[in-house]
Amino acid sequence: MRLIRGKDGKRRCWWGASTPDYVEYHDLEWGRPVMDDDKLYEKLCLEAFQSGLAWITILRKRENFRAAFAGFSIEAVARFGPRDVERLMRDAGIVRNRAKIDAALANARAASALRDGGETLSDVIWAHRPTGRRAAPKTFSELAATTPESTALAKDLKRRGFRFVGPTTAYALMQACGVVNDHLAGCWVRREVEDERREALRHRPR
Repeated sequence: MRLIRGKDGKRRCWWGASTPDYVEYHDLEWGRPVMDDDKLYEKLCLEAFQSGLAWITILRKRENFRAAFAGFSIEAVARFGPRDVERLMRDAGIVRNRAKIDAALANARAASALRDGGETLSDVIWAHRPTGRRAAPKTFSELAATTPESTALAKDLKRRGFRFVGPTTAYALMQACGVVNDHLAGCWVRREVEDERREALRHRPR
């Protein structure tokens, strides 16, 4: 699976042209660097909720998730209690999986604890970015589901109290928030993402 040319003439990663939802997500969001803790927490939660489901399902429910989880404010969700869990389990607009809901709350508390200790979720995630140059993938078959960096990130997050974040979920998170740039060679978005990553990392110490 390689590139596909859209109706606008632009070449995209094949999955990024399959539906209007995917076109927007692929062009404007996937792979672009995210440093803000609350936004990273949102991506971490949504990747966990996606486990076992199609991403389009989560994408189309995202506004419902945002409403249900207080805009994914770490500090707000960290204060959620049993009544909130029951409310979420009754919310048909999200994925009503008790283990994933419990993990979302636990992860907010873990992220809040990082802040209390003088760290940030962004610090932890971006510390696991690969070093050196990576060749642009030409097909999606070249992309692994996990990498040594995603395995290390998953272990680091679990050590800090995060849940429902294995190496596969960790790598999906790294792809989504720009820790790696996995747009295919020739995809029109790839160059923009690379430029944005370079600029973002200029202002972020290793």
